[in-house]
Order: sequence, then C-alpha cells, then structure tokens
Amino acid sequence: MISDTSLYTLAVFLGSASMLLIVLYHFLEVNAKDTAALSDERKADSLPAGAAKLRRET
Repeated sequence: MISDTSLYTLAVFLGSASMLLIVLYHFLEVNAKDTAALSDERKADSLPAGAAKLRRET
C-alpha cells in the first residue's frame, strides 16, 4: 500500500511537471513560425461556400 507521504510527494511532483509542460507548450506555440503557406485549394476550403465559389470564378 502506498503511504500518505509517498502519495503527497507523487501528486506534487506530477502537478509541478504538468505545469512546467503547459508553460513550455505555450512558449513554443507563441514563438512558432509559420513556414508552410496554405495552398489556394486549402484557402478556398476554409472560406464559406458562397465566398469560395466567387473566389474561384474571378
């Protein structure tokens, strides 16, 4: 059986590790550079249906 002290230590360690990973993730996400430009087809797919049709005709 796990003791209360061991459980407390494990909970504090896992909580601290998860907070550090969350901060690291947000730091990397904010500083990420967009290297791949969207293709015309993907841009058209992201627009509403009517706007995509108008964009293709022009």
